[in-house]
Amino acid sequence: MGTRAAFFVGALISGMLSISQAGAQASIERPGSPDIGAQGSVVQIAQLRKPVPTAASEGEQANVERINSWTVGVASGLLEGTFIRFGAELAKALDDGENLRVLPIVTYGAEGNVTDLLYLKGVDIAITDADVFEEFKKNQKYANIEKRIHYISELYIAEFHVLARSDIKSIKDLEGKKVGFNTKGSAANLTGRIAFERLGVKVEPVYINNSIALEKMKTGEFAALVHAVGKPNTLFTKLKEEDGFHFLPVAYSDKFADYYLPTTLTSADYPTLLKPGQQVETIGVPVVLAVYNWPQGTDRFRRVERFIQYYFNRFDVLRKPPYHPKWQEINLAAKIPGWTRYWVADEMLKQIEPQQAAARQQGAGSPETANTAGNPEDQRLFKEFIEWKQKNKKQ
Repeated sequence: MGTRAAFFVGALISGMLSISQAGAQASIERPGSPDIGAQGSVVQIAQLRKPVPTAASEGEQANVERINSWTVGVASGLLEGTFIRFGAELAKALDDGENLRVLPIVTYGAEGNVTDLLYLKGVDIAITDADVFEEFKKNQKYANIEKRIHYISELYIAEFHVLARSDIKSIKDLEGKKVGFNTKGSAANLTGRIAFERLGVKVEPVYINNSIALEKMKTGEFAALVHAVGKPNTLFTKLKEEDGFHFLPVAYSDKFADYYLPTTLTSADYPTLLKPGQQVETIGVPVVLAVYNWPQGTDRFRRVERFIQYYFNRFDVLRKPPYHPKWQEINLAAKIPGWTRYWVADEMLKQIEPQQAAARQQGAGSPETANTAGNPEDQRLFKEFIEWKQKNKKQ
């Protein structure tokens, strides 16, 4: 390259650099101008020159403290599940303005809620399933989890739904086939993994939203999906028998005697899928209102303490319409195997027990108090009866 050519090339490069520098300087001088090219650092400098207003800088720090002072976050679940409805109803029944505000949080579900309770900022309460400790202890995911997480009360019984194509006649027919286990972290894949393992059926689990799994069943890609949720659930109520789907029975046995109960899906629950009087046997898992074991005297403890006080004092509100009918099945005194009741909840339970006993005596024999679904003694007797029936079938 000649001297003259080299001179022109150098001039050209110098000119381009000058233009680039001028553009950068213009960007600094005009903070509102668009970011051109890789000018991230320039934009940051411009932003630093103009402070962003905050609650503190505007003299509103007192509002921040007041609004956050008695707010409790509840890890609830997916929008199509029952957890989120219970979280929303807790918020509705316990809300007391600035004295207590409950925030139901959309989350992944039972398994994910425990992780959130351990690690996610702002989560003090979580709705989960009784069998979650079984999975976490087996996989040794979290150290001393039973000491870090306690429970306030048992909630409802979540029925284990197995919806299958018409060509699948039993759980055994799902061997080696694709089955939707809902979103990772949900109750469906937690209880689903445990149930199929105990039944000795190896399937190909796919962790996607059950609404998507249902569409894949229609195309034949999936053989079935599982859902651990309170009945009736909207995922199934919109289906019809002519859609070609049906519920598979899951027989209760001693394999499920630790955390689970025998239950049924009936035509009253799903009239478009089951004929009048028809029912399908399945298992149910108790849902738990869990709490982090905050030390007494801490800020998080005082919020949780107030939540528990409101929960027990206003529980009768939750047992009436328009709240979910399953609130009526809950026995606050029911104990959950493998779990420790939070001591504040234990104290509240002792306070209201005389009131509950008087109410039971006053309403003995009435339809409202005849429901024994939440009575631990009745549950035990029913389980023993089912076990006796299973043994006698084999003889």
